[in-house]
Amino acid sequence: MKTIQFLFVLFLAASTSLQAADTKNIILIAGVPSHGPGDHEFNAGCHLLSKCLNALPGIHAEVHNMGWPKDESVFDKADAVLIYADGGARHPAIRVERLALIDGLVEKGVGVACAHYGVEVPKGDPGKALHRWIGGYYEHLYSCNPMWTPEFLSFPDHPVANGVKPFKALDEWYINMRWTEGMKGVTPILVAKPSDDVRDGPYVYPKGPYPHIEGAKGRDETVMWVLERENGGRGFGFTGGHKHLNWGNDNYRKVVLNGLLWIAQAEVPEDGVASTVTEWDLKQNLDDKRKR
Repeated sequence: MKTIQFLFVLFLAASTSLQAADTKNIILIAGVPSHGPGDHEFNAGCHLLSKCLNALPGIHAEVHNMGWPKDESVFDKADAVLIYADGGARHPAIRVERLALIDGLVEKGVGVACAHYGVEVPKGDPGKALHRWIGGYYEHLYSCNPMWTPEFLSFPDHPVANGVKPFKALDEWYINMRWTEGMKGVTPILVAKPSDDVRDGPYVYPKGPYPHIEGAKGRDETVMWVLERENGGRGFGFTGGHKHLNWGNDNYRKVVLNGLLWIAQAEVPEDGVASTVTEWDLKQNLDDKRKR
């Protein structure tokens, strides 16, 4: 009897270990409070995404707020990392030691994604890093950030687009990204054509217009893309995410959830990630912006 009990314990331990090995760990980094209520709700947005991801078998998502994990050992088990935060000089990942840390993850094949302002970094080493991590970035005074309502009518044959139906959303969708040379390894996922009025501005900041943006009238713009790296690692950039209520849009949310599974090397369902977000859900974990 003791032998049977011992073997049963060994079986349970092995089974638990196997399940842990098969689990994909996704780290969601939420930036510090920013902007007014309902905008740049990084913490609330990350918690919504984690709620949806943790409802899936074999997926473990955890949120680390205030711009960076307190204990960097969480990266040791990461299969994918999302940075949804302010960018530019305030981007949480552009400190020299953090660039090196994320570069180390990328070299191991860990997926990296950046959302909204998190796709903007200064030119130079930070810009080169985002080229390595996600394939493109927002460059100040080269890219621009109009508030507009693109209509996404068609999608590529790619797992990140699985199950995504045509949709539109008013948001601060960035345009004219600074891509890797020849967009090597990059696949556009969300593409739309800004109207002439959108290109003429005013932009959110600086208000513009910029002659080179006006000069590209009639051109499609990529506002979400994925990257396949030479080492098999993956990344994506998503320029939406300014208006928190958009996470209530099933297709807006689905394409990002699909992206997070894909960069974690998890299988994306044929119909995409199914999830439900209620009005109550959208009101949870909002930053107290009265303190700002």
